[in-house]
Amino acid sequence: MGAGGRMTEKEREKQEQLGRANGGAAYQRSPTDKPPFTLGQIKKAIPPHCFQRSIIKSFSYVVHDLVIVAALLYAALVWIPTLPTVLQLGAWPLYWIVQGCVMTGVWVIAHECGHHAFSDYSLLDDTVGLVLHSWLLVPYFSWKYSHRRHHSNTGSLERDEVFVPKQKEALAWYTPYIYNNPVGRLVHIVVQLTLGWPLYLALNASGRPYPRFACHFDPYGPIYNDRERAQIFISDVGVLAVSLALLKLVSSFGFWWVVRVYGVPLLIVNAWLVLITYLQHTHPALPHYDSTEWDWLRGALATMDRDYGILNRVFHNITDTHVAHHLFSTMPHYHAMEATKAIKPILGEYYQFDPTPVAKATWREAKECIYVEPEDRKGVFWYSNKF
Repeated sequence: MGAGGRMTEKEREKQEQLGRANGGAAYQRSPTDKPPFTLGQIKKAIPPHCFQRSIIKSFSYVVHDLVIVAALLYAALVWIPTLPTVLQLGAWPLYWIVQGCVMTGVWVIAHECGHHAFSDYSLLDDTVGLVLHSWLLVPYFSWKYSHRRHHSNTGSLERDEVFVPKQKEALAWYTPYIYNNPVGRLVHIVVQLTLGWPLYLALNASGRPYPRFACHFDPYGPIYNDRERAQIFISDVGVLAVSLALLKLVSSFGFWWVVRVYGVPLLIVNAWLVLITYLQHTHPALPHYDSTEWDWLRGALATMDRDYGILNRVFHNITDTHVAHHLFSTMPHYHAMEATKAIKPILGEYYQFDPTPVAKATWREAKECIYVEPEDRKGVFWYSNKF
C-alpha cells in the first residue's frame, strides 16, 4: 500500500481477483499501512456535542423499547390466544420475530451501559446495564470486561476476544467438509446462530485461547483479574435471579408458555447478537494482525459497517456505525450517525462499509472467510478458503 493509503498496481490486480471470486461484487481491502491521521485528528472532525451523554435522552430509548416490549407481550397474552388456530400459526412467529428484534435493541442499550456511554455516572450505567442484561440472561459485568478487552485488542490474532480467526494449520481435519459444501455451511450457520452465544459465555467458543478453561460465569477464570471478581459474582446473581423467576413462571404457567412468550424471542436476540458481531468483524476486506504489526488504531479500523435496513434504527445503529463505535466507544448511540458522517472524509479508504444484504453477506462470509493467512507482508493476515 502506497503513501496515504493508495494501492499499488499489484494490489489493484488482487482487488480485481477478489471481486471475481466474490461473484463479481467487487470490494476493496482495507489499507494496512499506519494511517496518515491520528485518533486526535479523527476526534476533532466530530462535533463536540456528539460526545455528550444525556440521562433523559438515554432513558427515553429505554422507555421507548420497553413500552413496545410490553405492548407486544400484551398482544401475546391477550390478543393472540383469541385468534382462530390458523391465524395463531402466523401470529406467534410474527410476535417472536418482532419481539426478538425489539429486545435486541434493549440488549444494545445495556451494551452502551457497559461502555459508559449511557450517562456521566458509572454507577447508574452499571445499574441499568445489570438490570437489562440480566433480564436477557447476560452476565453483565462478565461480558462488560471481556468486551472491553475486545475493544482494546480488536484485530489482534493473539489478544482479541471474539471471532478470532484461526490460521490454516490450526483447523480441524474436517473443516473443508463443513465449509466447502452448501449443506455443511448451512448447518454451521444455524448452529452458530442458535448456540453460538451461550457457548461463548459458557465455554469461550470462538474466543481467544487461554491457558486453562475460560467461562464468563467463573469469577476465578483466566478472563478476569482480582479487582473484577466480585462483580462477576454480582453478574451471576443477576442471571440466577432471572432464571429462578423463569422457573417460577414455568411452575405457574407451564414450560411451553414460557418458551412461547420469552424463550423464542430470546433465541432471536441471541441470533442477532452473534450475527451482528460476526458480520462486523468478518469480511474478506478486513485484515488481522499478529503482534509484530498490530496497533490499536489499525485494529479498531478493521471493522465493517453494514446496512440492516429498517433494523438499523431498531438496533440503535450499532450495525451501521460500528467503525465510529470502535474508535469512540463512550459516545452515545444517538450521536453515532452524525459522527460517522463526520469521520468518513478523514478515514478515506480506511473506512469500510458493505451494503450487501445480510443473508447474502452471511452466506458469502461463511464461504469465503474460513481461516487467515499472510500474503506479501508478514504480520498482516487475510481471510481465505483455499484448501
